[in-house]
Amino acid sequence: MGTRVRLLASTAVAAALLVAGCGDEDFENDPRPPVPVALTGVIQDDKVTVSPDEIGAGPISITISNQTNAPRTITLEGVDVTERVGPVDPLATATIQRTLAPGSYEVRAGSRRALRKEIAPAVLAIGKERKPSNNDLMLP
Repeated sequence: MGTRVRLLASTAVAAALLVAGCGDEDFENDPRPPVPVALTGVIQDDKVTVSPDEIGAGPISITISNQTNAPRTITLEGVDVTERVGPVDPLATATIQRTLAPGSYEVRAGSRRALRKEIAPAVLAIGKERKPSNNDLMLP
């Protein structure tokens, strides 16, 4: 019967420790980041376009299609950000995912060979931070 009493006593101690660990008031419910915004872009022979070109700060995903006849390197550059992908083959796409702070950013398309005419970059205007996604249901 001594083993049974020790087992019961150790179970009681374990249960007490488990209950003592519950209800910790130090838990902070930090806000979730804003919902990512999907942007689309196109590289043409004369310019790069991205839509929408004005959004609030936070996570973004830009999918860009190369509609030219040559491979292109895509560069996103702005406030403390320089992100390059590629080269992206003609008629292919590439995606850049970043969290952007407020400011102005350029999306450029470069080439390994010299071009007669430079491709004009797209300009993104990033405003104040978007609201947190705490109360948004069914998010990934």
